[in-house]
Amino acid sequence: MERLSGLDAGLLYSESSSVPLHVCSIVELDTSTVPGGYSFVRFRDELAKRIPAVPEFRAKLADSDLNLDHPVWVEDEDFDLSRHLNRIALPSPGGREELADVCGHIASVQLDRSKPLWEMWVIEGGAKDNSLALMIKVHHAAVDGVSAANLLNQLLDSAPDAPPPEPVEGPGGASSLGITVNGLVRFVTRPLQLTRAVPVAATMVAKTLNRAINGTAMAAPFSAPSTPFNGELTSERNIALVQLDLNDVKKVKSHFDVKVNDVVMALCAGALRGFLADRDELPDKPLIAVVPASVHGQSDRPGRNQLSGMFCNLHTDMAEPEDRLLAIAESGARAKEHSGSLGPTLLIDLAQSISRAGYSWLLGLLAHTPLINTTILNAVISNVAGPTNTLYSCGAEVTALYPLGPIFHGAGLNITVMSLADKLNVGIVSCPQLVRDLWDLGDRFDAELKELLSRC
Repeated sequence: MERLSGLDAGLLYSESSSVPLHVCSIVELDTSTVPGGYSFVRFRDELAKRIPAVPEFRAKLADSDLNLDHPVWVEDEDFDLSRHLNRIALPSPGGREELADVCGHIASVQLDRSKPLWEMWVIEGGAKDNSLALMIKVHHAAVDGVSAANLLNQLLDSAPDAPPPEPVEGPGGASSLGITVNGLVRFVTRPLQLTRAVPVAATMVAKTLNRAINGTAMAAPFSAPSTPFNGELTSERNIALVQLDLNDVKKVKSHFDVKVNDVVMALCAGALRGFLADRDELPDKPLIAVVPASVHGQSDRPGRNQLSGMFCNLHTDMAEPEDRLLAIAESGARAKEHSGSLGPTLLIDLAQSISRAGYSWLLGLLAHTPLINTTILNAVISNVAGPTNTLYSCGAEVTALYPLGPIFHGAGLNITVMSLADKLNVGIVSCPQLVRDLWDLGDRFDAELKELLSRC
């Protein structure tokens, strides 16, 4: 069995009907490349051949009534692909809005915890010939951004007729007694986690205060202005999808001598500035985004979520796109240096020190704490490096791959970006209770990129 880490378990415990905590991908396919032609039966059979190589798709949660620690992952001995694979058709005319509406509805529904925490929807009937879309949902407790990208690499192929990958061993099984006994041992030894987390937290506070005094700190939480995205959520989700030319992004990056991520942040900032300004809702203070960062390979800590993060100033108070890009690059470098100085395992260690009962107490306290006027952050923005080559799904060429992250009460906007070959794919998620015309925000990304290109 594989015990959930504190961070993995925290994502599981924090989920609610209005805050479903799964990560999604919308994969657009061209079925004209499928050897022998596309059919749903052929797709299902090819997908079934790849499940043995994806242990995350075969693992389900297990627990016992006397377990004092977090649940565990175990192999689903009764795994049935038909419980995870669904087939639907787009309503006419089958364009991008119809696809986003269908995927928004799928994203609003929690995953069934009685089975492995994922599902895939085959969406047929697109307006273009030979078009097909996949909607993939996986619980955040099982994957973070990087491990989700790695999971896609197991599902996708480098050639239309590529053989399935080799099987990968899963977490195995566990008895209720084994879960209980192991959980008791971990509960008794949890104070040792505090001896690791408390000094780290104390060092973090000291370093942050010193950097704040010296003017080298990252943007501060609770300093963000209020926007329409900073409110309470319903279970509904709306989505907008954007595809940009990665070569154009790299051209801007080279001209201004910044990083690709700086250009991505500047595109997000410019789109948000224009979107809010046109509604007379642009705050005088700059918007603040939290940017998750992977620490895979930098940490020896347990868990599937290996995350750190930083608060970044989007400089939406600056009207000139070129000035805004350069300011974002400068403040982003400070934020990255500040975050790095705190250690890559800070978030993991703090989460690991919280027991199951501690999470219950903390979440109960937050649920009964009235909303305060101070906004912690305005948006979550994530940039994940994707494959550089053309990929195929069961023989169909992948033409777009849009990542979608979760949103939270008080932070109802998530913009996740992933590169694929020579394209940059942007997935935008919010709640229609907060903002209904999300396509207006999405369509501004292309205009912002053209504006920066005109300065090159």
